[in-house]
Amino acid sequence: MAVVLQRPHAAVTGLFLYLYFITCGLSIPDPRQREALIKLEASMQTGGQMVLTDAEQRQDALLSKMKQEEMARADFPPAMHFFKARPLIRTSPIFSLLQKMPKGGALHVHDFSMVDVEWLVKDVTYRPHCYMCYTDNQSIRFIFSSLGPKVLPHCSPWILLENLRAKMDNTTDLDNSIMGNLTLFTDQDPEALYPSQDVVWYRFEQAFGALWGLVTYAPVFRDYYYQGLTQFYADNVMYLELRALLPEVYELDGSTHGTSWTLKTYQDVTQRFIAEHPDFFGARIIFTVNRGVNISVMTGVVEEAMKLQKDFPDIMAGFDLVGREDSGRPLWYFRDALSLPAERGVTLPFFFHAGETDLEGTDVDQNLLDALLFNTSRIGHGFALLRHPVAKDISRKRGVAIEVCPISNQVLMLVKDLRNHPGAALMSQNHPVVISSDDPAMFGASGLSYDFYEAFVGFGGIRSHLGFLKELAMNSIRYSSLTPRQQEKALALWQRKWDKFVSEKAF
Repeated sequence: MAVVLQRPHAAVTGLFLYLYFITCGLSIPDPRQREALIKLEASMQTGGQMVLTDAEQRQDALLSKMKQEEMARADFPPAMHFFKARPLIRTSPIFSLLQKMPKGGALHVHDFSMVDVEWLVKDVTYRPHCYMCYTDNQSIRFIFSSLGPKVLPHCSPWILLENLRAKMDNTTDLDNSIMGNLTLFTDQDPEALYPSQDVVWYRFEQAFGALWGLVTYAPVFRDYYYQGLTQFYADNVMYLELRALLPEVYELDGSTHGTSWTLKTYQDVTQRFIAEHPDFFGARIIFTVNRGVNISVMTGVVEEAMKLQKDFPDIMAGFDLVGREDSGRPLWYFRDALSLPAERGVTLPFFFHAGETDLEGTDVDQNLLDALLFNTSRIGHGFALLRHPVAKDISRKRGVAIEVCPISNQVLMLVKDLRNHPGAALMSQNHPVVISSDDPAMFGASGLSYDFYEAFVGFGGIRSHLGFLKELAMNSIRYSSLTPRQQEKALALWQRKWDKFVSEKAF
């Protein structure tokens, strides 16, 4: 009987060649050996080992052609500040494709920056009983009140917006001015307007302060969250994990609701949205607190988080610290409070922001290692991970995904050219990564498509293909807080959407 020798797989051939090369070297370069090494390296990146169906291969050929044309553009969007690149991205056929693509889940989004600020201004500020005042530091504040609100320190007398607008022939300038206070996005030169991290973060925090009184009003709170789900759903996102402060929410008469009410409201609105959109898988909440609080406050919040986890296991995913990492307290400062769940045998998953910094050697720079010491389920941002080889190795071996938010890192001045983002290096090694949008409304973005564009075109380079996008979408479910059974159901739902996507003439 004749023996048929099968040709070894290119990746296997490349691996043997690689091992030989690093031990012995190659005296005479061989084109075939060179090609094998190139293929091996390509197979190591995100999506590099994804086997595409015939339909996917046909669409991938068209996508590759589109990408080559995109990368040949004189004005290359990932190399530009997002505020300048946005109009170029919007005209890109790749972006149009990504909007139609089922992207799975958004695992790193903050509660009060998920909805386009135009909706807040055009809808919410036109509602009855909406008051506004001007602060001493050139910002604004809002409140809804039936009897007229009390004077706010460091703010002008309250102005009832419906009375103010009634006196105007044209309210466009006022509305645009309000919008400008609720977002970082600007038509001016962003590098001139925000010359440093301190300046952009100050403006960032002021924008959150400006919208606070709008979104914590109970009727708006419900509508805002529903509108946020609507906008992500419209961008073909089927699941959401929301970082939420669970604030005190107020009614028109000034009465307030506590944390449990707020979390229950998230649950109720999510269930209503699923009932009206059966192909939306759901949403879960990661309870957060600002990292600027003291130890006593942190201890109380962790105690509350453990209770909420017990009372609301379906909607509550876990716990995190938020706020600017460089100016906040490091995780290790709160080690006693953060150790309480383990000491008491209580399950409280952590999803820590860590490594959202370009400082080296500081206490804050150790947050990545400390997050892993506290068994974080994922790492938010992880921008500094390449400087921490031990943390990088542990996160890979444990399957702790890095939540990469390209546009956020660029706008908040950690990186200028997104081709140089650490996420590009992580994805060249197929490190566990998910792509998310952090605070899209603050950046003039929406949903996930803009960040997927920056990752695909900016991080992936010319080699990344449809498998790159497919694996990122699947990662968003695999690394979610869903149970294994829920992940299986979510992946099946996503697969049906994906198969429909690649079979249509979406390209």
